[in-house]
Amino acid sequence: MDVRPLLSRRFIWGAAALLSIAGLSQGFSAKADPYSLPIATSGPVTSDTPAAATVASQQLARQVGYAHFTAADWHVGTVRHMVMFRYKKDATTAQRAEVSGRFLHLAQDSRRPDGRPVVVSIETGFQNSGEGVEGGLQQAFLVTFRSEGDRNYYVGKPVVTDPAFFDPAHEAFKEFAGPYLDKVMVFDYDVLAVSALGDKARRTTRKSGK
Repeated sequence: MDVRPLLSRRFIWGAAALLSIAGLSQGFSAKADPYSLPIATSGPVTSDTPAAATVASQQLARQVGYAHFTAADWHVGTVRHMVMFRYKKDATTAQRAEVSGRFLHLAQDSRRPDGRPVVVSIETGFQNSGEGVEGGLQQAFLVTFRSEGDRNYYVGKPVVTDPAFFDPAHEAFKEFAGPYLDKVMVFDYDVLAVSALGDKARRTTRKSGK
């Protein structure tokens, strides 16, 4: 079976539109082209003071050099990148669907200069927990990488500031999506242990890279 058509922008945007309508129904109709909407004029409130984790990552990146820090073999092992959004109240269903579509399509668009893909997979869904501790967050994305180096190349700013060593597709997405978002939370982790039904918990072995 040829799955390439399923990876097209039209298919991914269509799936994102259905998700947005189902999870964040606003009563608006979505446009046909996922790259047709204008960028809004203002985004989430940001702080000029970097977080301690950001400063530590910036120092490590400078210490080892961007080339090593963003290399595909830097700390090889499964890395999860969790991103959670709360949209602005005036963001329409079409705008939310486009944000989702562009995010999902980074699985194809995020590539190194030589064409190698950076992302293993991206999945998304809407908050449906009844525990009441979601903090107002509405939609989550889970991005999987093969190494910390791939994650570092994908994430880029504010840790990696040299455009030669970060993903332009992801940077363009952040610039587009930011104005439609009221709150963003990110949590990354290396998969260090896995436990499954009927199986003993197993730990993963990570490689430090060059």
